[in-house]
Amino acid sequence: MKSGFLRLVCVSLAALGALPLLAADKKPKAANPERAANKAEREKAATDKATRPFGVAAAEADLKGFTLPAGLEVTLFAAETMVVNPADIDVDHLGRVWVCEGANYRVSPHMNRAWGVQRPGGDRIVILEDTNGDGRADKETVFYQGMDVNAALGICVLGNKVIVTCSPKVFVLTDTDGDGRADKKDVLFTDDSKGDHDHCVHAFVFGPDGKLYFNMGNEPKEIGDKDGKIITDLAGHRVKSDGNPYREGMVFRCNPDGSEFETLGWNFRNNYEIAVDSFGTLWQPDNDDDGNKGVRINFVMEFGNYGYKDERTGAAWKTPRTGWEEEIPQRHWHLNDPGVVPNLLQTGAGSPCGMCIYEGKLLPEMFRGQMIHCDAGPRVVRAYPVKNDGAGYSATMVDILSTEDTWFRPSDVCVAPDGSLLVADWNDGGVGGHNMADRNLATMTGRIYRVAPKGHKPSVPRLDLASAKGAVAALQSPNLAARYLAWTKLNELQAGAEKELLTLWNSKDARMRARALHLLARVKGSGKKYVEAALKDRDPDIRITGLRIARALKLDVIPYVAKLTKDSSPQVRRECVIALRHNTSPAAPKFWAQLAAQHDGRDRWYLEALGIGADKQEDEFFSAWRKEVGAKWNTPAGRDIVWRSRSRQTPALLAELILDPKTSAQDRLRFFRALDFHDGAEKDAALLKMISIAGSQ
Repeated sequence: MKSGFLRLVCVSLAALGALPLLAADKKPKAANPERAANKAEREKAATDKATRPFGVAAAEADLKGFTLPAGLEVTLFAAETMVVNPADIDVDHLGRVWVCEGANYRVSPHMNRAWGVQRPGGDRIVILEDTNGDGRADKETVFYQGMDVNAALGICVLGNKVIVTCSPKVFVLTDTDGDGRADKKDVLFTDDSKGDHDHCVHAFVFGPDGKLYFNMGNEPKEIGDKDGKIITDLAGHRVKSDGNPYREGMVFRCNPDGSEFETLGWNFRNNYEIAVDSFGTLWQPDNDDDGNKGVRINFVMEFGNYGYKDERTGAAWKTPRTGWEEEIPQRHWHLNDPGVVPNLLQTGAGSPCGMCIYEGKLLPEMFRGQMIHCDAGPRVVRAYPVKNDGAGYSATMVDILSTEDTWFRPSDVCVAPDGSLLVADWNDGGVGGHNMADRNLATMTGRIYRVAPKGHKPSVPRLDLASAKGAVAALQSPNLAARYLAWTKLNELQAGAEKELLTLWNSKDARMRARALHLLARVKGSGKKYVEAALKDRDPDIRITGLRIARALKLDVIPYVAKLTKDSSPQVRRECVIALRHNTSPAAPKFWAQLAAQHDGRDRWYLEALGIGADKQEDEFFSAWRKEVGAKWNTPAGRDIVWRSRSRQTPALLAELILDPKTSAQDRLRFFRALDFHDGAEKDAALLKMISIAGSQ
C-alpha cells in the first residue's frame, strides 16, 4: 500500500492513543559550523603559506609539537622535496616506503581547479629507501609517473606487482626486470566515475586467505572488469549501487586475478580503507556527511547493510522516518531500521583516512592486534582497542600521534618489517575535499614519520624464502608485504611446507596459528582435516577462522554448523548463521531456528547476523523458528526477531504487537517502521486489520 494510506492508519491509531504521530516534519536546514570552520581554516592556511617554513629543517622542528604515549617517539623518515602530498603508502619487505603522491590533486578538467597541473608529467609512485639504516630515507626511485595516477588513492605492494587504485581504473604495475621501475601496466578493474574524487576506489590489501580485499566510497555507481563490463558477484548480483540490493559505498573480496568476486558489505558513505586481521575479520572507517559528528568505525560483518541511505527507497538520512533517533550522529546511519548492522564506534567529527591492523610486538601491548587509524580532520593517529561484546565488539579510542599543528594531516599508516609504524602526512591546511591550501609544487610539503619505542634503531629482518622453515618465519612478520611473499611460497610448496606450518599451528599465539591454518587447509586433500581440527579448538577466534575457511573452500558447512549450534561463544554462533546464508540444504532452516532461539533480545549484532543468514529464504527460516519456539514467540527476543524478519508472516505479527496495549510507545513506533520493509497482500491485510480494530473502538 502507498505511504499515504500508512499515514492514515497511523493517524487513526494515534487518535485512539494507540500510537504517537510519526516523525516530525522537516526542520529548516541549519548552518554547518564544522564545514564553515574547515573553510575558514583552509583560507587562513592559504594566506599563511607564504611565511610557513619549508623543507627538512622545518619538518624536524615540527616533530617537537607531537604528543605520543609514554615510551614512544616519532622521527622523520622523509620530507619535501623528496615527497609531497602523500595520499597513500605501503611498506615492502625491505622496509622501503612506496608513496602515491598528490601534487596534481583535483586538476582533472571536470574539476576546473584554479591552481592547475603542478607536475606536468603526472603524479608519481615513488619508492623511498633508507640505504644506511639511520632511519631517514636517502634514496628515491620513481616507480611510475603519469597523469593516469594523479592523486591515486591506494597502493598495495605484492612482490614485483603493485596495485595502484586511481579511479576510474585499478592498475597492476609490474617491474619485470627488478630495476625498481614499472615496465608493464595492466587494468584489473574499472568503475564508472569520472575519477579525481576522494570517494572512489581505495587501497587493496592482501588477506590471510590469499584473497585481495578493497573498498570504494559512494562516488562510483558500479564496478566493472578490465574491459568495463559490470561484474556479477558470487551472490549473483550485478555490482551496482542501484538498490538491487547494493547501495552507496561497498567492500569487496576477490582472487588476485579478480575472479570469485564478492560484495561483503554496502551502504557506506566513504569507507576509506579496509583492514583485515589474521582471523579474516574486517574493519574499516567511514566518513559521515561533513559536519554531523558521525564518523564511524565498522566491524564489517559479512554481507551486511550499513545504513547510510534508506535500504528500500535510497532516501537520505535527513528524510523523516518513523521513530528516528534524537541524536543526529545516530540518525545519520539509519540505526533504528531493521536490517542495519550497528556501528562499532562513533568518533565524532573527522576525515577518516588509512587504516591497518597492528599484529607486531614492537609497540606496547595495548596496540597489539588492534586497528591503527589516521583521521586527518582532528589531526590524530589512533588505536581502537576492541573487546568482545555479545556477537560483536565494543571499542575505545587511544591516541598514538597528535599535534596542534594545523598542517598535520595523517593520510595513511603501515607497519614496517621491524614492527614500527610509518605514517604518511598529507601536510596541508585542509583535509582535501576537492581543495588544498598547498597549491604550488615549488613549496609543496609532505612528510613520512616513523613511530617506535624511544631509541629503537630501524632494522629489516632478512627473509629466507628458499626453505619452508624460512617462509614460515616470514609468515610471522608484522609487515603485510613480507607475509604476501611467505604465503605465496608456502602455498606453492603445498605438502612440502606442512611440517613447518604444523609447528606454527601448534604454537600459543592465536594470530600466528590462524595464519598457519589458512595455508594448512589449502594443502590439497587436507582442507577438511584442518577445518575440523579448527572447529574443535578451544579458541573461539580459531573456530571462527575454521568456519570461514570451510565456506571459502566450498565445503558442506551443514555438519559444521550442526556441531557449533550450541557453541558457548555468540561470535561463533554469529558465523554459523552467516554460513547458512543462501544455503539451500533442507537442514538449513532447522539450524537457523535453533540459532535464532538463542537470541537474548539485547544483542543487535546477533540479530542482524540472523537477518543476513536468512536472506532469500526468510519464509522457510522464519517458519522453522515459529515451530521451534511455538506459542512462546512473544518475548523480548521474539519481538526482536519479528521486527527484523522479512518473512511474509511478519506483517500480521507486527500488527498484533502494534495493537497490543502492553507495547510501549517507543516499541510501537519501532514495529510501525518495520512495516516499511514489507510489501504485498500480507502487509495490506495487516494494515486493514489495524484500521478495522481502530475504527471499532
